[in-house]
Amino acid sequence: MIQGKITKERMEKWKFLSPEEEGFFEVIAGLQREQGVGLEEGLRPKGADCCFIATDVEKVEDCRALIDKTVERYGKIDGLVNDAGIFPCIPFEEVTEEIYDRVMNTNIKGAYFCTQQAVSHMKGQGFGSIVNIGSTHWQIGGSGLSAYGISKGGLHTLTEHIAHHYAPYGIRCNWVSVGWVMSEGELARCLDLGMTEEEIAAQAKKEIPTGSFQTAEDIAYACVYLLSDESKQVLGTDINVTGGFRAVGRIG
Repeated sequence: MIQGKITKERMEKWKFLSPEEEGFFEVIAGLQREQGVGLEEGLRPKGADCCFIATDVEKVEDCRALIDKTVERYGKIDGLVNDAGIFPCIPFEEVTEEIYDRVMNTNIKGAYFCTQQAVSHMKGQGFGSIVNIGSTHWQIGGSGLSAYGISKGGLHTLTEHIAHHYAPYGIRCNWVSVGWVMSEGELARCLDLGMTEEEIAAQAKKEIPTGSFQTAEDIAYACVYLLSDESKQVLGTDINVTGGFRAVGRIG
């Protein structure tokens, strides 16, 4: 089960997570009903058994209903990917209560209660894998990303907590650190700063050791591994899908 805003990049990621040879069943959750239904219909002809459930992760009742509907439809929940996240770039001294609450509700509250409900089912099954999509900003947070960094710090703690306390129940929880993905939102942010696409590409070469931004497929490879039985002894770990990019230590 994967929750998160249905952007172009996430659609590509979720399509990758639905290879017919794997025999997955997949539940996709998000606010964008039209895009979600379209993704569901696009995957079915390829042999994927999937469905879309409209979900607002800021609402606890939606988080619980999402997990319960998944189990009702498929009889179990093998894995959960907490992928929902927003990152408004605002100077620390200008963050309002409304902005702060929205970031925390989306990035950590939603993941917390989706995980809580999933764990309640996974304990009875005796197995389950939870993957939290993290960030290099979780330790300090880049300039303008204080609320985002704090929310990812909380998500990192949640990852370690579940990994440690629920391993005896056969439940694994891991973290994927995402570096610099040139998503629709990030591109819009850079363009709003007055950068050209050529300057954005040059910035990647300057700040990312591999010289290129990460992609949805890069992240999906890590998720597939952590959701699979091939990682059955892997828990509480951090897979860095960053190209060597580090937000820690950056000023500005």
